[in-house]
Amino acid sequence: MKTIIHQGIPDTTPAPCDILALAAHPDDTEFGAAGTVIRWVEEGQRVVYAIATNGDKGTSDRQLTPARLAEIRRAEQAQAAATIGVREVVYMGYPDQGLEESDALRKDVVRLLRRYRPRILVTSDPYRRYLWHRDHRIIGQVAMDAVFPYARDHLAYPELLEEGLEPHKVAEIYFWGGEDINYRADITAFFDRKIAALRCHASQMKEFKHSDPVVWLRERCREMAAGTEFELAEGFHRVGLPL
Repeated sequence: MKTIIHQGIPDTTPAPCDILALAAHPDDTEFGAAGTVIRWVEEGQRVVYAIATNGDKGTSDRQLTPARLAEIRRAEQAQAAATIGVREVVYMGYPDQGLEESDALRKDVVRLLRRYRPRILVTSDPYRRYLWHRDHRIIGQVAMDAVFPYARDHLAYPELLEEGLEPHKVAEIYFWGGEDINYRADITAFFDRKIAALRCHASQMKEFKHSDPVVWLRERCREMAAGTEFELAEGFHRVGLPL
């Protein structure tokens, strides 16, 4: 099945998904949660990707224009999603390094949640301290606020009701990249496919500072599995929400 690409949030309501993975940039989900996403897909759950920015800034190549870089990053993300088995990707179209904790972004995330109606939202942890991309912090915080209370309450953005978008309650949020891990997912069987998906992001992997990214990532996943019976894990801060 071909991966469906949306430039902007769809106007028509698709089938509800089980999991919505909301990332600031192309490649964020692959680094933070790809092994867990693969497991969900293998279990038959429907996963949709939403990418907030176009990834048009993160390069040291001075020959690349922002427009060309955004085009490359979209193609790489589509390939990575297909490798994982994700069949729908929404590009929200915000500029890289340009996310703001704004009413416009929050409303767009609420629109996504009400349109796709996921049971689980997966995104970056907004509370990681010190070295953390500003876009990661902002998309995580906006996602948390969108889930609770804006997507839930019919009087929040009542104009969305006119679009046919009824309130929706997300059951759980999984935050990747945080320091307060309370849930570890076994990705031992899926690590090689996680790496294959990351390799699709060729323009970003060549910028990676570690001499052997696979060795570095394997060690990180081994560390996150410490204290479990798993060999390799992805770690999250999982928050349950009242339904």
